[in-house]
This record gives sequence, structure tokens and C-alpha cells, in this order.
Amino acid sequence: MKKATTRKLAALLALSLLSTALSGCNNAGDRNGLEDSSNITVGIAQDLEESLDPHKAEAAATREILFNVFEGLYKPDSNGELIPAVAENVSISPDGLVYTFTLRDGVKFHNGNTVTAEDVVSSIEYCAGTNGNDPLVPAFSNISSVEKTDDKTVTITIAERDPDFMSYIASVKAAITPAGQTDADTNPIGTGPYKYVSRSVQENIVMERFDDYWGDKAYIGNVTFKVCADADSLVMNLNGGSVDMMAHLPVSQAQQLSDDFTVLEGTMNLVQAMYLNNDFEPFKDQRVRQALCYAVNKSEILDITSDGKGEELGSSMFPNFRKYYLPELNDTYSYDPDRAKELLEDAGYSEGTLSFTITAPSNYPQHVDTAQVIADQLGRIGVNVKIKQVEWNTWLSSVYSDRQYEATVVGVDASNLAASAMLSRFCSDAGNNFINYSNEEYDSAYKSAQIEYDDAKQTELYKQCEIILAHDAANVYIQDLAEMVAIRNGFEGYEFYPLYVQDMAKIKLKEAE
Repeated sequence: MKKATTRKLAALLALSLLSTALSGCNNAGDRNGLEDSSNITVGIAQDLEESLDPHKAEAAATREILFNVFEGLYKPDSNGELIPAVAENVSISPDGLVYTFTLRDGVKFHNGNTVTAEDVVSSIEYCAGTNGNDPLVPAFSNISSVEKTDDKTVTITIAERDPDFMSYIASVKAAITPAGQTDADTNPIGTGPYKYVSRSVQENIVMERFDDYWGDKAYIGNVTFKVCADADSLVMNLNGGSVDMMAHLPVSQAQQLSDDFTVLEGTMNLVQAMYLNNDFEPFKDQRVRQALCYAVNKSEILDITSDGKGEELGSSMFPNFRKYYLPELNDTYSYDPDRAKELLEDAGYSEGTLSFTITAPSNYPQHVDTAQVIADQLGRIGVNVKIKQVEWNTWLSSVYSDRQYEATVVGVDASNLAASAMLSRFCSDAGNNFINYSNEEYDSAYKSAQIEYDDAKQTELYKQCEIILAHDAANVYIQDLAEMVAIRNGFEGYEFYPLYVQDMAKIKLKEAE
């Protein structure tokens, strides 16, 4: 779990009054939903995806914002537990195939309508693709039926037992939305503590507190998520007062902030790596991939890019997935440039003959900085690396969707609290297998994990998948990035989650001292 402790940077210890944008707002907000005039502007590094339909959300940056608008039958809390949301409880049959959800009384959509069993059935069926389309939540292809038992009860039957099924139910992609809605792409209607107000593409998205929310009301009345895609101007936006909070800050930028901010530190809960297109001719050869792993000095990368902060990784699992994480894999390829040169020679690449391009998203300086250090390190063994910076939407289309790239530096996160969220993408037939990885041993281990009933045995099979990825050098694994969150003094209540989540409902104004 991300540490909730707030290790403030030395230069940021001073506490000041709230910015002029909040002048006159000196209460802590009203948890009971009484109107107040409090506002907060949150910087985000990229715009949300074109569609605001949560079921279609692929990018972590979209899901972490939509978390405030949408809820599933269950949802994760900041401790990594799955808690009731639209449903008040669930019972599971002894064979693990039938899930019976009792709906919470009085849950309302943001349009004022009360959530019904029909809405739940429609939402789950839509995610499962029972309308003939591909499932929007791949794990929901396991659903055999979704039935309204009565006005308060919905029963979901799955074809094969899946211990991770509840984690899928609790994801933003499994949100409950109104049945029959036809404009979900542009008019998101959920049940969360905030409701959608407006969007200006590439500029902002505005939300306001939903005072008919079934649970604890949000403290802050209005939230504006401001797109700050230009990393160079981000510090200016923060110090200048136009942005009150920003997550996923590089350490170098956090250190430039004025005393008006407190900086909280955790980890991002993602796997940053130099992901390799295994269909690119040189990377089809395991020896080449292993050579790159030996040539990259992870410790140096952390020192140069983040002042030593972050957690070194050796496979596609981050430390907060404690049950599945294997720290010993971090040493699978210890820094050994001589061994790297030997492997390249064996593969037929003499010094100076291997060249490739790293495509990096320009709006994430952490990834660009890492790519630059990697290029320098590989240059020391005679590998020629060029860096191509692209806008995020271009990265999504050319790298993630079309797989038209050679290597990329990016972070991959989990969409839910299941090991499969990190590992399913490396199956040879996975639609999101953007590195074109193909390994029969891996496919077999993953498939066995999916049908294993015993939790301990399933965990070991998932670990075996991680071991295969590490030893086969599927990618050049780097780190779980340090997570630096800057929040203007006068606000408090930020909580780290084990997933990509920005929970704005917990943030409030400090009491005047």
C-alpha cells in the first residue's frame, strides 16, 4: 500500500494561508452536503480520452478522474479493500459461480433518477458484450447470465470460477450507468460523489459535488481538472496560483515549488519499463533483449531522474501487490555491460551495428528523462538509440493500439486489484498485448492460474508468469516511480490508493488557525 505518511520535502515545510482563489473560504466544507463556495483546481498531464463512457476507459489517467463520477456494485478503498457501493452486500455460492448482489436503497444517478435493478443488469451486460460486441471488460466474457431476481437483487452467473471476479466488478470500467442512455460518450451520468458539469477539450473538465450522493458527501464544492500537457510550464502554473494540486510530479519539479505547497510522497503503483516490440527484428532474439537488460543501470536511472526515489523492479508487478510481488526478480539482470556486449556479439551485432528508436510520451517528463538516461547507458556498449517524443494521443494510437514502434518508455498500471490486471496483457492472444509478446510457457502458466481454485496455488502460478517475463527479458524493467503529489497549503485529506485514483471527495479545506 502506498504510505499515507507525508514526507515533505525540506524546502516545503512552511505552512501558508490559502491562495487568493480561495479567499474567504475558511471552513472545512460540509460533509452533509450543505452548499459552500469552495473550489479546487487540479492539474492533469493529459486530457481524458475522447469518450467519457467509463466502460470504454483504457487510459489510467482517464480512470483516475472518472473514479469521482462513477461507481460499480463495489469499489476499492485506499486500503486496497473492496467495499460495497451501489450494492450493499453480495453472497457467493459455494461453487464460486453465482454472485447475488443486494442493491443499496436510495442510490441516485446524477440525473436524479433512482438506480434500479434494470440499470445494473443493463450495465453489466454492456460490459460483458452480451449484445454481440466484444466485452468491454475482458474478464466479463466469463459471465453466463445477468438476471434481475427482484427489485433489489441482481444475480450474476459465471461459467468458470474466478477468484478475481469481485475485483473486476469493483473497477471503474464496470460502473453502473442508466439503462438506455445513448449519449454516454459526452454526458457521463454516474452515482459518485461528484457529477460532471462540462468539458473543454485539451483545456479542462469541470465537476461539482453531488449533494444527493448516498454516502459521505464530498467536502469541496467544485473541482476543475486543468490539462497541463506542457511539462515545462507546470511549475509556473502551480507557483502562479492557477493550479492547487498536481499528482505524478517528477521529483525535480516538486523541488521547484514554493512554500505554498506541501508535497506528499508515495509510489505510483505502476511498472515503468522500456517496453520492447517483440516483433521488431532485433528484439525477436532473446539474447538482444537480455543484453539491453544487462546494459541498463536501474540504480543510476533512479539517482539521475528522481533523486534516488522510487522502487527498482524486475518484472511486471509492483510492490503494493504484496501477495504477488517477487523482489528477488529485481536482480535477474544485474548491471553488467561486458556481459551485454558478449550477448550482442553472439546475436550478430558488433559494436555500433544495433540501432533503434525509443518513442516516449512528451507530456510525461519522468518517462522522457528515463529514456534519455537509457539512451546514454546503451551508447556505452555501442548501441545507437534515438528518442522520439510524441503527444499522448499519438502514443496511444501509434504505440499502444497500432504497435508501430520499436521501443517505448512508459508506465503500465493495474485497472483493478487483481494480478491478472498486470499479467493478462502478455498472453499471446491478448488484445492489449502491445509488445507482441509470445511465449507458450507463459500462456500455459497464465491459463492454469485462471482456472486454479486454490488461492495459494493460483498465486504461485501468477508468480511463475512474472518469473518467465523476467528471465525471458520480455522488457527492460526499471521501476515503480516515486509518486509526488503537490497540494496547496490550506487543503488536506489527500489519500493514496493502491491503484491510479484521485479521490477528490476526501480533500477539504483546513480549519483556520
